[in-house]
Amino acid sequence: MNDFILSCCSTADLSASHYEKRNIKTIPFHFSLDGIEYLDDGSMPIDKFYREMAAGKMTSTSQVNVEEYENYFEEFLKDGKDILHLTLSSGISGTYNSAMLAKDELSEKYPDRKIFIVDSLAASSGYGLLMDKLADIRDEGRTIEEVRDFAIENRLRLNHWFFSTDLTYYVRGGRISKAEGFIGNMLSICPLLYVNREGKLRPYEKVRTKKRVYRRMVEMMEKLADDGTDYSDKCYLSMSACIDDAQQVALLIEDKFKKIKDKILINNIGTTIGSHTGPGTVALFFWGKERGE
Repeated sequence: MNDFILSCCSTADLSASHYEKRNIKTIPFHFSLDGIEYLDDGSMPIDKFYREMAAGKMTSTSQVNVEEYENYFEEFLKDGKDILHLTLSSGISGTYNSAMLAKDELSEKYPDRKIFIVDSLAASSGYGLLMDKLADIRDEGRTIEEVRDFAIENRLRLNHWFFSTDLTYYVRGGRISKAEGFIGNMLSICPLLYVNREGKLRPYEKVRTKKRVYRRMVEMMEKLADDGTDYSDKCYLSMSACIDDAQQVALLIEDKFKKIKDKILINNIGTTIGSHTGPGTVALFFWGKERGE
């Protein structure tokens, strides 16, 4: 087996057992709830987190800083391990820059070790789906350079589609006005969004009612996925305190895409990304055409 560490940030939104099973190491972001800071490491039950948000408690987040990265990476380097670390998208966070600064410091201290930092251009369980694929490639016996190159060459093929059933948190975060939020909620508008080739979250269209946005998500997958409805790779969903919505989308996808590899995995949107989406968001991730602008 190749002797290198495959690593990512907690914002890949996979479960602790999933990371452990696939031998993927993680470093946590930070979030605050009602002014109290926590690590995004699963120590706060996710149901409690979203209940507190729904009750009106304010949230904020902070990325992994340079010193934290240095301490985290150095433990592996001391053990003689090389490191391939993928960060949360630079279109969402500045953590890629922090990881690069930590790499520069440590490369001087450990000149015989390889430290590769890759901007995933991905988020939530789309980032997780990319990490899962890299674990597959690593387990085939590929070198650290081969795994890194695959990540860089294929990261834009990882499609991200999101919708939200509650615009309250878009208003709170300043992404839409109070008037737009009020009208949108009153008319049951569910905005459909995607992540573009720069790794930034962008609006795609406004869809009225949940049932229609479920179908619209499936239509986008049919249009963009590898081999269309013959898609045969993995598909992940993530959701924030709206499991029924995610399960309805999963059922529609499984009915349309008969060759999907394994059962669709539904993950929780973690506390870092969930601090910005709030409850009521469902995200879909699959391999397909390279993302556009």
